[in-house]
Formats: sequence, structure tokens, C-alpha cells
Amino acid sequence: MPQQLDQGMVAIFTGDGKGKTTAAIGTVVRAAGHGFRACIICFLKGKDYIHGENSILSKLPNVTLTNFGQAGWVNRENINPEHKKQAGLALAAAKEAINSDKYDIIVLDEINITIDLGLIDLDKVIKLIKDRPKKMELILTGRYANPKLLQMADLVTEMKNIKHPFMRGVTARRGIDY
Repeated sequence: MPQQLDQGMVAIFTGDGKGKTTAAIGTVVRAAGHGFRACIICFLKGKDYIHGENSILSKLPNVTLTNFGQAGWVNRENINPEHKKQAGLALAAAKEAINSDKYDIIVLDEINITIDLGLIDLDKVIKLIKDRPKKMELILTGRYANPKLLQMADLVTEMKNIKHPFMRGVTARRGIDY
């Protein structure tokens, strides 16, 4: 019989600093090491997005990773109908995963910024959180976490950017930043 958490909580990793997704993945790796079943749903990192964690996480037992979105960064100036469609598909996948009884921990990667950009409705996410099984751990990542979500969460960590190589013109590095 698979492991089961005694109590699930809601965690939010937000802020303008590096490490939000990395913290969530670290939690998934730790949970998988204890036999828990995990699912990571990426809201803004489509199938064409190159991330090193995909190849290693897919080899871990009891870890499922699903990507939605398009190639490239999404910001307020380049939103198109496909972004909204992909975000809706990701939210539907999240709802299905939460209701499936297949997972103990679910990561909704970049959901905070997806809400902030207006790609998905905040009230639907609030309902998803309220309706989740009480023994399920739920992690929401991304910049600009909504204050209502922050209030609902059991744990909130803000990554603060103090210094980053990007400020010196260094672009993202394979294996370190993606």
C-alpha cells in the first residue's frame, strides 16, 4: 500500500528571486524518497520548453510531470488565445489529478503568474484548493501570488532577488537555470 500523508498542507513559493520551482522539485524528490506519489503540472512551460528536470524526474518512481503552454516567455504584451487555452488545459489537468486519488503531493508550477496574467480565474483555483483531499500536499509556484492565496496557504516562502547574473547580462545557463 502506498504511503499517505497524515495531513496535507498548501505551500506557496513566490517572489522575484530564483528558486521557486527548484524548491518545489526538491520537495517532490524528498517525498518520492519516502514513497509518496507526486504530480507536477507546469502551467507555462510547454512541451517544447527545455528543462533538465524533465529527464530525471521521469525516471523517478511515483513522479508524473505534465507540461502545458507554448515556447518562450509569456508576459502581458504577448498573450494570445493559445496561452489562455493551454492554461485552461493545465487547470483541468490539475483538477483531474487532485480528484484522482493517485497523488499525495501535487505541484502547480507557475500557477501564480498564470492567475496574475488573467489566463485562469482565481476563484477556480481557490475552489480547487478548498476541495482538495485533506491529506494531499499542494504546492503553488510563481511570481505575483495573489493575496487571497497567500492567506489560504499554510506555508509561504518568498524568494527575494538580491543579486543575479542576469543583471550583468548573463543569460540563463543550461543545467543551472533550466
